[in-house]
Amino acid sequence: MISHAAVYRGDRTFTLEQKEVSDPAPGQVQIQVAYCGICGTDLHIFLGHMDKRVGFERTIGHEMSGTVSALGDGVTGFEVGQKVVVRPLDHCGECPACKAGHKHICHNLKFIGIDTEGAFQELWNVPAHTLHALPEGMDLAHAALIEPLAVACHDVKRAQVKAGETVLVIGGGPIGLLVALVAREAGGHVIISEISENRLNYAQKLGFTTINPKTVDPVEQTNKLTDNKGADVVFEVSGTQPGVDLMTEAAATRGRIVMVAIHATKPAVDLFRFFWRELELFGARVYRPEDYDEAMRLLDAGVVDCSSFITDIKPLADIQEAFEALTGNPSAIKSMIKIVRD
Repeated sequence: MISHAAVYRGDRTFTLEQKEVSDPAPGQVQIQVAYCGICGTDLHIFLGHMDKRVGFERTIGHEMSGTVSALGDGVTGFEVGQKVVVRPLDHCGECPACKAGHKHICHNLKFIGIDTEGAFQELWNVPAHTLHALPEGMDLAHAALIEPLAVACHDVKRAQVKAGETVLVIGGGPIGLLVALVAREAGGHVIISEISENRLNYAQKLGFTTINPKTVDPVEQTNKLTDNKGADVVFEVSGTQPGVDLMTEAAATRGRIVMVAIHATKPAVDLFRFFWRELELFGARVYRPEDYDEAMRLLDAGVVDCSSFITDIKPLADIQEAFEALTGNPSAIKSMIKIVRD
């Protein structure tokens, strides 16, 4: 079968090509991809930051939704035509992390759509164990938000956010906003620190208290908003050194800090602050299967205003234009590619 696919060729370039797609192998499912969101990692790939890992002939993409089009031998529990999303993690099953029950952070983890072929193509073969069936009636464009929402669910679970706690989210991009929504759903009083006026305005429309470090001292403002206590939980989602500086300075005594962002270089962390305030630092990477289940539940319950969160949808033929528009564009929240043709 022939599938149209966007292929990353380096130098900020995608080419739209026809690929011969084989039948799904035993244990695989073939998906007709409907929608695929553009992730921050996808943008890093487009900008050439991950060429050594990705190469110049890969179809990327992982924030997707679609329908089952074929089943490989031995696959049970799914049927052709069923609406699904993919949890894009392929683990080895043999390393210490896998044996300890932490398959999502397998020592040999392959991230599908980065380390292997991804979802910016019409037909996509994936391991059956990565699939999650969607609730009846869920919009497939909205369902493509489940992957980033599952990231937020995992982050908030790692932080053990409790009702009544003050939560500071540093960085109001797509993941930061989703973390804020999930933390609020858990009962947290959420503050978002962000420098983009557009994202600040959107966060305010969602009902969040905001801080702009360009106009006020974010530590002083956090203290002012918390009666000089600081934030019980801090999520570092900005991926910047000022964000890392803020996460320790704004944390309350025995506060919990969750490192969400991937930093391009090793940041400097104020360990003195950890000593003085007995802070705790948690890493949070990707998601477990139950985080996907929670994300589907929250999306189905309307916790995310999908219609405003999805900034724009472009067809697969316009993927180059979509990525170029996102480069340095602070106005976008979530840009999405429509893969399936009408």
